[in-house]
Amino acid sequence: MKYETYKKLAGATLGKVKADLVFKNCKVVDVFTGEIVESAIAVKDGIILGVSKSYRGKKEIDLKGAYIAPGFIDAHLHLESTMVAPAELVATAAASGTTTFIVDPHEACNVSGADGINYILNQTEKSPANVFVMLPSCVPATNIDDNGCMFAANDMYPFIGNPRILGLGEVMDDDAVINGDPRMFAKFALFDHLVIDGHAPFLPNRMLSAYKMAGVDTDHEASSFEYALEEVRRGIHVHIREGSAAHNVDDIVSGIVRTGIDTEHFSFCTDDKHIEDILRDGHIVYNIRRSVELGLDPFKAIKMATINSAKCYGLKHLGAISPGYQADLVIFDNMKDFNIIDVYFKGKRIDRNAEIKVRKCPSSLKHTVNIGKVGPEDFALPIRSSVTHVIGMEPKQIVTNDIIEHFHKTDNFVPHDGYLKIAAVERHKNSGKIGVAVTKGYGIRGGAIASSVSHDSHNIIVIGDNDEDIAIAVNEIARVQGGYTVVENGKVFETLPLPIMGLMTDVHFKEVNEKLKVMKDKAYEMGVSDHFDPFITLSFMALTVIPELRVTPRGLYRISHSGAGFIK
Repeated sequence: MKYETYKKLAGATLGKVKADLVFKNCKVVDVFTGEIVESAIAVKDGIILGVSKSYRGKKEIDLKGAYIAPGFIDAHLHLESTMVAPAELVATAAASGTTTFIVDPHEACNVSGADGINYILNQTEKSPANVFVMLPSCVPATNIDDNGCMFAANDMYPFIGNPRILGLGEVMDDDAVINGDPRMFAKFALFDHLVIDGHAPFLPNRMLSAYKMAGVDTDHEASSFEYALEEVRRGIHVHIREGSAAHNVDDIVSGIVRTGIDTEHFSFCTDDKHIEDILRDGHIVYNIRRSVELGLDPFKAIKMATINSAKCYGLKHLGAISPGYQADLVIFDNMKDFNIIDVYFKGKRIDRNAEIKVRKCPSSLKHTVNIGKVGPEDFALPIRSSVTHVIGMEPKQIVTNDIIEHFHKTDNFVPHDGYLKIAAVERHKNSGKIGVAVTKGYGIRGGAIASSVSHDSHNIIVIGDNDEDIAIAVNEIARVQGGYTVVENGKVFETLPLPIMGLMTDVHFKEVNEKLKVMKDKAYEMGVSDHFDPFITLSFMALTVIPELRVTPRGLYRISHSGAGFIK
């Protein structure tokens, strides 16, 4: 703490003058000792002065025995993936107890480069929460991706020294790390004193060791307890993810409960979570609640949502209720359901009904879909071989399987019996690249669904059971300059425009939520499996760093640690 700040606060801490605010009669969740301390909390200038029943304040709030914990921390997320303006997402999630967000803006960066990062920083500068940024490490994600911009080590220099930049974002090009690519290690060198986030699904043991040795500190891609355990054994801090598409809390937390291992190196994150899911279930509080339902000690769950993440990222002023810590506080009624009563940020109550102010988006970020009109013939898929590799979509996961099928040879594959067409259309440079493949598991009938949210290059991705509706869906996305659309029997049923980089909207989240619900209900009515989020699951089917098969504008791509490459 700076000398001037200490001198200003010390008198109130020592009881010589009244605090600005005192919370009385509260059950304080102590993340250091694992105790519930019945006491009072004194606050001045947004800083916690101390915990003692003896404090008196200019304003005193009687909590009448309610519980009070540090504000929750989302250790890794992409604001762009929530579709709404960043300020709206932060304010909505803050109302459910998340007061700190550690954001990786690589979605925006893949579309618009440094301008995309600056948009995220600018939009969240006045938010009622702490919003920190990890600089994107892999833009593009791999050397075979067709994205909008490059973001190399030299491009990072203008951001170095910004107090809101905590380190290097998720390093998803694990091959570049393990094989010692100098371009990747140039980025590592910029952040060797800060945190380097990982992205390492299913690395074999020796490769995982090399990945950690290179300097990676965290990972959020563990989908099983066994893999998470291997990571933690190597000193990798695991962020347990529970988003709208990937649901990893049940498996990993169940394993923690079963084995009783130490939870110090585990935190919680959402990664990608739509706003309607936040409104229904809450944000990080859902991870806590579900973990307790699975048998995890409530104190451990709260620590994983607070102090563990704060320590991981060197946020010494966050994550606890203690003298000198920022007064980010969550008040709730019990240690099982965690029904939230109130949330405070820097000692000020968050008004859940307050108007959310969204800064104007630069017009240059609103015209990013650049393709010519497509027709059904652009999605023809000849079957020339006796073997066809099919993308097997996995329920409640973003990984896929390589399903081997034997279709009749034909000039154009016709979807049937649950086998669908899926395509990726390059949308940044109007290159005309379109990759088409077969997929199974999604389930749509009588139409198509398309999206310009397509990790991480954010080309247009489309899935359907006939070429005509697939073409209509892609042209509709181009017409509105990005978004989601549902096409049924030759007609556009509904479209949600996402004009900001093809990723986000500038309309109020309630309008977005209402329209999205209608579109989701229609997708399920058309046969989409209820094990999938129709749009979020689809958005991951082009991500070339997640096993096992993906569709890209260049064709079908296989990811495996024995070798990756395109399938002819």
